[in-house]
Amino acid sequence: MNQQRIKRILVACGTAIATSTLVAVLIKEEMAKRGIQVETRQCKATEVPSYSQDVDLIVSTTPVPTNLGKPVIQTLAFLTGVGKEDVLNQIEKILKEV
Repeated sequence: MNQQRIKRILVACGTAIATSTLVAVLIKEEMAKRGIQVETRQCKATEVPSYSQDVDLIVSTTPVPTNLGKPVIQTLAFLTGVGKEDVLNQIEKILKEV
């Protein structure tokens, strides 16, 4: 069986406390259901440039730089529930391509 490498996702919010924790847990659970193993790291939006080097994807609930050479998804879908499935599909697609 082909062993997939664990995908790394940087999850950013304003303070790196509650919101990023919630988003990280939701992404991890949903990707596991889709057969994708992920490792998440949380940070403040201002820390994204310094933590982005070794990740496959950046997911943020607040604006972050998009010129870091990594895919960036900026969304409130995990907090509002609106468009959540679309964002999860987008995350899955990106992770399968990297």
